[in-house]
Amino acid sequence: MHVRRAPRTVTHCNCSICRRYGALWYQPGWQWSKHVGPDLGLARCSVEHVGLVLAGVATAAFDDGTVIELKSGDLFYIPPVPHDSWVVGNEPYVSLHLGGAGKYAK
Repeated sequence: MHVRRAPRTVTHCNCSICRRYGALWYQPGWQWSKHVGPDLGLARCSVEHVGLVLAGVATAAFDDGTVIELKSGDLFYIPPVPHDSWVVGNEPYVSLHLGGAGKYAK
């Protein structure tokens, strides 16, 4: 198990039979473009994400104006195109990523 920490974020990643998955915890106030992107020199994430929201609410917003709300119980797919994401409300956002976790924040 590999644990990565960034401001307002804890990421647990594992590799099993060459498939990457990860559990991610984001605290209220977290936003990719503020808490991850600057360390990478990027304004937007371009990693593909496939997963399940376990708790909380987040938003994924794309440069073309598309906005996706991710809430507890949702299965989601975020394509590998530039997007920003942030936690909505005062509850932590927790998701299980079935794809993309190995490339996240790299």
